[in-house]
Amino acid sequence: MSGFLPPGLAAATPMLLAGAAMALGLVVLCLVVVMIVRCRRPPKLTERELGHQVLHTASLLATALRGGLTQATAQRALPYVATLLGGEAVALADRDGVLAWYGTGESEHATAVASLCAAAATHNRTKTAKLSCPDRRCPLTAAVAVPLERSGRTVGALVVGVSAQLNDGLTLAVEEAARWISAQLGFADADRQAKALARAEVRALRAQISPHFVYNALSAIASFVRTDPDRARELIEEFAEFTRYSFRSHGDFTTLAEELRSIDRYLLIERARFGRRLQVRMQVAPQVLGVAVPFLCLQPLVENAIRHGLSAKRGIGTITIIASDDGTDCLLSVEDDGVGMNAAELDLPDTSGDIGDHVGMANVDIRLRSMYGDGYGLRIDTALGVGTRVSMRVPRGQL
Repeated sequence: MSGFLPPGLAAATPMLLAGAAMALGLVVLCLVVVMIVRCRRPPKLTERELGHQVLHTASLLATALRGGLTQATAQRALPYVATLLGGEAVALADRDGVLAWYGTGESEHATAVASLCAAAATHNRTKTAKLSCPDRRCPLTAAVAVPLERSGRTVGALVVGVSAQLNDGLTLAVEEAARWISAQLGFADADRQAKALARAEVRALRAQISPHFVYNALSAIASFVRTDPDRARELIEEFAEFTRYSFRSHGDFTTLAEELRSIDRYLLIERARFGRRLQVRMQVAPQVLGVAVPFLCLQPLVENAIRHGLSAKRGIGTITIIASDDGTDCLLSVEDDGVGMNAAELDLPDTSGDIGDHVGMANVDIRLRSMYGDGYGLRIDTALGVGTRVSMRVPRGQL
């Protein structure tokens, strides 16, 4: 029997927001493509070629805005905005003023454009203005500013300056581009929320696993203090290294090699408790040792296998850890031949907020889904009296 651990409503919310933002962005992008095709067709380009060009440019624009609306992201984004919309000048502003300008006329019209942006943001509507300049070399004669929104709140404006008279087609194209940019800002917000959730889950995981392991580790070490002081000293050193790794404060990711090294320390202490009753097998492909994996993604699975699979089993129990190459992904699994679980107990409602003793596994499942999407959650195969296999896949990125 198999199933997936429920991610929970709290974990799902950022991903739902991200999905909604992306869906809205795709709709708006299509409108932008239509406007560009109708209003400004470069010579010798078919509609299909033009559509591909606009889609590619919009994709680069979305990447530039992934960090939100800042001076740095605005500077990266504006060349793509200019490519999409034309015009002699484009600018992006937040509520405090113009963040970046691309094109001509900045020194001549910076004050006028800042006032236009402020009006668009304040009234949350499109504003246009004629531009006049004593310098005859400045080509700008008019500008249109459209407010940008994020999470239902106006956060700035997109401005396009032109050397000809404004027309309804260009104004509508700028409005659709502003909606596309607003959708990307919403997606960036959801992405930040997902990362913040993942960091919070790591902190919760540390708080959850430490009481069980610390108590058992200290008990095991105490049993060797008089009978085998050298062994007790070795276990204390390994315990110190394990806790140093588990409670480190930098990075959401680590390499698979580091995660396995920490697990080896954990298992050394657990073997001191269980003796020959605990056997461990590792099958790790060398080419995946450098793969970046979420911090503390495997240790909770190993702990779960010992606590719930092998501790109640009579005789020898074996844990098998497998890491293999699957093209663009790395496949990881932790398997035990212990007492197993009732798979029906894992099919809990998403809103329950209570997963009993398997909180460590659910925590890993939530983090995987928030980082990579629902297709990367934990998969659990288990049956009473047979054992349990928990598997996952992670993209083969490198730190």
